[in-house]
Amino acid sequence: MLQKIKKIDGAIVVVLLLLMTVSIFAIYSVTHGREKLDGHHIRMMMYYAIGFIAFIGMTFLDYRILVKYALYIYLFGIGILVLVSFLGETKNNAQGWLSLPGGLSLQPAELFKLILILFLAAMLVRKNKSKLLFWRDVVPLGLLTLFPFLIVLTQNDLGNALSYIVILAGLLWIGNIKYTHALIGLVIVASSAIAGIMSYIHYHDEIKTFLNDIGRSHWIERFDPWLVPDKATAKALYHTKNAKLAIASGGMSGEGYMNGSSVQTDRVPYTYSDSIFVQIAEEFGFVGSAFVLLLYFILIHRMILIALEARDRAGPFLIVGIVAMMLYQIFENIGAFIGLMPLTGITLPFISFGGTSLLINMASIGLVMSVRLHGRDVEEDLPKPTPYAAAKQG
Repeated sequence: MLQKIKKIDGAIVVVLLLLMTVSIFAIYSVTHGREKLDGHHIRMMMYYAIGFIAFIGMTFLDYRILVKYALYIYLFGIGILVLVSFLGETKNNAQGWLSLPGGLSLQPAELFKLILILFLAAMLVRKNKSKLLFWRDVVPLGLLTLFPFLIVLTQNDLGNALSYIVILAGLLWIGNIKYTHALIGLVIVASSAIAGIMSYIHYHDEIKTFLNDIGRSHWIERFDPWLVPDKATAKALYHTKNAKLAIASGGMSGEGYMNGSSVQTDRVPYTYSDSIFVQIAEEFGFVGSAFVLLLYFILIHRMILIALEARDRAGPFLIVGIVAMMLYQIFENIGAFIGLMPLTGITLPFISFGGTSLLINMASIGLVMSVRLHGRDVEEDLPKPTPYAAAKQG
């Protein structure tokens, strides 16, 4: 046990502790003294305590056990997603929460991200380093990802649904997909994205009517400020416009802790959860924002190093899936408030308030650490010694 503890990556633990500190202080800044929000920083401390338990548990659990039973875990995850469609609670126009005893709630779409990573990694390991065939490998994996994507999309959780596609893309790339297939896929995705954006701009009124008819009017409030701000309503522009102003007002060093005029007067909605980066940027400026991004860079860099050191094939697949998931969340969350991405309501990893999101992220890092602890014990992927080398060693 002591030898395994010594293998834990200290840099990752330090980064997690720093992110925890940033999160708790940021949440306190925008929730103290406010009705229904006061005390959220205490709850976040409790979530982090549970999160570190999950981190430690996943660290010492051999990840290969989870990979072995990945199919059953996947089917369980699909079952939970389907259950949400019938029994889920609706928050912020998304039907994605299951009530738990004690006033707690679970967001299965967040949990399924980690489940999907496990499942896709298990499927790719079976290929034994051979090239992925389009119809035999890429298409089935795509369909198995598309199914939960559509379920979550019907629950109006666009942010988490898109993360499944990003995870699939990252794992297909490291899974030895043919370059021609990757190029074709990239062209199709890029062309579809450009065509969709241009269609939304040029046929805005028709698409707006269609989305209203199918009960997706809140999508309009997310895409209009991003693509056609001149046609967006004041309500739709309110969030992103005030967020940009708050970030800009932060300048180089910020307005000071608990002195952000926009976040303290609640002009930016959900500053304790989805919009918490706005609080950091306004009160700590470019310096504070860069510090947070540096922490993310160190975390991802350490994870990639662990993937490169692993001897088992499943380990790198798992880590690449987790890296893809986190990079998407970071880029989407921050990009939404500086005009690069639409506002989808996805959380900023390790900093935004939220129990399920934090628990899944901490468990994911624990899974990475499990690869560090157990992924070096596997010898089957090491080059076999030649007869000459074996004789020389003898």
